Amino acid sequence: MRTARWLAGFATLCVAAAAPAQQMDPNNPTCPAAPNWSSNARMELTPADRNGARVLLAEGAVDEGVAGRLRAALDADPNISEIWVRSPGGNARAGNEAGRLIRQSYPGMVTRVPAGWACFSACNFVFMGGQLRVVEPGGLFMVHMFTHTGNREAIRSEVAAGTDSTVAMIGAIEQSSAQLASEDNDFLIRMGVSRRLLTEVMYAQQAVATDENLSTRRCLNQDEVYLYNVANVRE
Repeated sequence: MRTARWLAGFATLCVAAAAPAQQMDPNNPTCPAAPNWSSNARMELTPADRNGARVLLAEGAVDEGVAGRLRAALDADPNISEIWVRSPGGNARAGNEAGRLIRQSYPGMVTRVPAGWACFSACNFVFMGGQLRVVEPGGLFMVHMFTHTGNREAIRSEVAAGTDSTVAMIGAIEQSSAQLASEDNDFLIRMGVSRRLLTEVMYAQQAVATDENLSTRRCLNQDEVYLYNVANVRE
């Protein structure tokens, strides 16, 4: 049973070595300038042995097919007790789907952001699917406000097309944004994460960078990951 295997191995699982100090991002001062979140175009899932535990390394962009591949990887290796995530984000709804899969189909699964790794955007929702969640000191749980207005060129094109086109675009954005906000809220409730993470952190971030304010990202510190119940296991 996964939970029993994890409990047996948890005491011997060592925290990964802390990453060296990183240069901070002047535009996003709580985050490093070069987060270690993998350049894989789609999330690669690699079983590995780490400090006596069987883990699944989940590295790269969250893509539409990740939930199916995640199920296949976990079913193929029942000894996997942890999922380690490193990702720049990707498809928001695919992240929700993968998080729900972890919680519903693999009870007792640990998700972990190891020291020196970064989990951003849609990766947040994959991570929050773990029943037991660890953000190691030096690991980055990085958030932003999900938005459908990040493509400035597309917005300019619609505005240039005239009033009717612009009004239709605004209506579509409002509807899609409201639906995504509702889905995010429901997801956090189901995962046992504080809804304050949305209201006080995620949705408090600037959606789109401007010439006056380039900051759109926020990295939670160790106190905050426990305050909002993002992480619920201390090592």
